Amino acid sequence: MRKSRAKTFSIISLGCPKNTVDSEVIKGGLIQSGLEYKKEDDNSDVVVINTCGFLESAREESVQTILNTIERKKTGDIKKVVVMGCMAERYADELKANLKEVDNIFGVNDHNEIINQIAENTGRCFEMKDSRSLLTRDHFAYLKIAEGCDNKCSFCSIPLMRGNQKSRSFDDILSEAKYLHNIGVKELLLTAQDLTRYGSDLKSGQDLYNLLDELLARELFPWVRLMYSNPAFWDARLTKLFGKYKSLCPYIDIPVQHSSDKILKSMRRGIDRQGTIMKLKQIRNEIPDVVLRTSVIVGFPGESNQDFNNLLDFIEELKFERLGVFTYSEEEDTHAITLQPKISQKTMNQREEMIMDIQYDISSEFAKSKIGQKLEVLIEDQKDGNYIGRTVWDAPEIDCNIIVKSDKKLKSGNFYNVRVTNAQEFDLKGIVE
Repeated sequence: MRKSRAKTFSIISLGCPKNTVDSEVIKGGLIQSGLEYKKEDDNSDVVVINTCGFLESAREESVQTILNTIERKKTGDIKKVVVMGCMAERYADELKANLKEVDNIFGVNDHNEIINQIAENTGRCFEMKDSRSLLTRDHFAYLKIAEGCDNKCSFCSIPLMRGNQKSRSFDDILSEAKYLHNIGVKELLLTAQDLTRYGSDLKSGQDLYNLLDELLARELFPWVRLMYSNPAFWDARLTKLFGKYKSLCPYIDIPVQHSSDKILKSMRRGIDRQGTIMKLKQIRNEIPDVVLRTSVIVGFPGESNQDFNNLLDFIEELKFERLGVFTYSEEEDTHAITLQPKISQKTMNQREEMIMDIQYDISSEFAKSKIGQKLEVLIEDQKDGNYIGRTVWDAPEIDCNIIVKSDKKLKSGNFYNVRVTNAQEFDLKGIVE
């Protein structure tokens, strides 16, 4: 007897914005195939779990999410569980052996197979540029311009899951940008494993600078934001675009990972301390009011007290407005797992805390410097009688907010002029003018 066709589905998307984009393609394709999307995953015919495999903590979250979903399948709340994404790509055999209640397991590039299998299509083709349905708020969206990575940092397992650099064509990217504009997106966030390597696998002239120049000239979005740039490959020409186009947010996410030359070399980052400082200072000199977001890793094998103090001095000198700290995570099949000596978890945690103490003062001082200024704010939500928004210096879901008071009703996804009245740690407070 033929099983009944799935009618409803839900998606649990874990990990980074690049995973979010993949999940949105799956969502859009299933909706176009006639299935109904349910935001809550109870009583869905199919639940798709898009896993993250970047760090051990992310894999643990992915496994726990799968186990929780399987339990709901056993009670009949869910009929079918489909697992996809980075962890599924790398650990498919282990998942199949240990989680037999999972109905299907797919890798990172199996979008069409997933959609056609769930919807029982006959080989339809779905693409990012015209089949996405957003999982984010309607007014912002990520645009993935490349897949994979050629950098081969010694600590990173991404190339093992996502493969080598595969840049999308100008036409595909611009077509998707137009689609996102047409559905009402106000803020576009460009993302890739490394934005700055975009086009390295394409013909000459197809690089990030020229892509941005062509995209921004079309004036599709009030805000365009750059996420995930490698300082080793930052092109000095890019800074000129910030003066040419007001829509390019003066915000750059540029992970440095460390500052000690010894550790940078061991990490295979392709740049030394002085080279990093020169590029970051050039960015600050040429882009007024720029905010830099970075991330650093503490406890990398061989990180001495001197190396760590070098990093502390670097952070105090550069004064990143936004900074995240990761403790080193051993990833199998990476070069770094072979390195010695290992740093204890206790020492890593202590070093993380020391950096965050310094960063608290830096970020807090930056917030206080905005008191009295009038800023353009994108309203996100309403809570406890106030509105929650973001400034041009804050990416969604990872950075700070501004709490806004207003006598008139404000609309989510619209921009308003807000006078900053106070700073509460990293967040701002203000009133509409």
